[in-house]
Amino acid sequence: MSALDDRVGEVVRQAAARIPAFAARLHAAGIQAERVRRVRDLDELAVLTKDDLIALQRSEPPLGGMLDPDTEVCRMFSSPGPLYEPQLAGADPWRWQEALRAAGFGRGDVVLNCFGYHLSPAGAMFDEAARALGCTVVPGGTGNLDLQVQAIADLGVTAFTGLPSYLKSLIERYHEAGHDARGWRLSKALVTAEPLPDSLRALLTEHVPVVRAAYGTAETGLLGYEIEPGAGLEVPDGVVVDVCDLDTDLPIDSGEGQVVITLLRPEYPLVRFGTGDLSAWVTGPDGSARLAGVLGRVGAAVKVRGMFLHPRQVDSAMRDLTGVAGYRFVVERAAHRDELRCEIVPSAGVTGEQVAAAARERIKSMLRFNARVDVVDDLNGTDTLVDQRDWAE
Repeated sequence: MSALDDRVGEVVRQAAARIPAFAARLHAAGIQAERVRRVRDLDELAVLTKDDLIALQRSEPPLGGMLDPDTEVCRMFSSPGPLYEPQLAGADPWRWQEALRAAGFGRGDVVLNCFGYHLSPAGAMFDEAARALGCTVVPGGTGNLDLQVQAIADLGVTAFTGLPSYLKSLIERYHEAGHDARGWRLSKALVTAEPLPDSLRALLTEHVPVVRAAYGTAETGLLGYEIEPGAGLEVPDGVVVDVCDLDTDLPIDSGEGQVVITLLRPEYPLVRFGTGDLSAWVTGPDGSARLAGVLGRVGAAVKVRGMFLHPRQVDSAMRDLTGVAGYRFVVERAAHRDELRCEIVPSAGVTGEQVAAAARERIKSMLRFNARVDVVDDLNGTDTLVDQRDWAE
């Protein structure tokens, strides 16, 4: 019996006693909380999808009755959907410091954190983890490259957290700005939310000797991290990570399936939560089972610049835009950077310039993306969201 088995029964019993919505979920699956002794005793519980969680939150705001009302919540965040995520009290509640430590982060490091601090939890996740390790954090967020490269030069930044494509942009801007190469002290980076192909890793490690990839979600925090480059993702302590068959939702040992998570957290029990990500198990150099990383998505959502975009969101933002007869969004990749393009077919009698300006503003305000808008005569296909990226570049 594993250490996780030792804990799961107690957590399930506590959660069922404290949270009626969780008790009802167990009851619907025919599971008696007091009889749960092992992780595998929960396999018959239906996977809770993001859409399920959104529906629960809408029916019983703000968190679908899934949070113990006596629990201290430090912050509330919003992801596309909208899906609301609580930050629970305590140091590093998302557990990312395990990944940072494996990448060499520690006391004395000055970390430029280039994840978003606006509504998204990503910025806070890495801020909390780095400070828990004794690092000093520079809250860079996204954008303002010139200010960030100046901070790298002035503050002696030694470490980076963010998208791998964003680190590439920082490196290029630093040298374009003419900063003294001797002022570049950035020696380690933990990157996530985008694939890290070998070609991009090679470019980054010319300037940052240690670049490690990790994987997690806004709802669950850290789920896997590199110990050695390209050798699979080690599963962190204290979380149950399964790869489940897409038809049966049962755990599998080989082949691709959905990443399904159980957090051993009785005050906010995400149990058998489906991330929507596809992965598989690989064997690490030490013989351990590791995640292969994100191999795709269940359903139609895609991740662009580290944020999810779903056809449902696109339709909600665009369907009532005056002067638009048709539209589609195309995701492309150039120079290791995601590019989002919106193709617009204007209605009769409407100029392309008018509708393009309105579309750009709507996309920025409702979808939180900057996108190039192209006015076209017709659309190639009926899909409203098309992913044309080639990750082998």
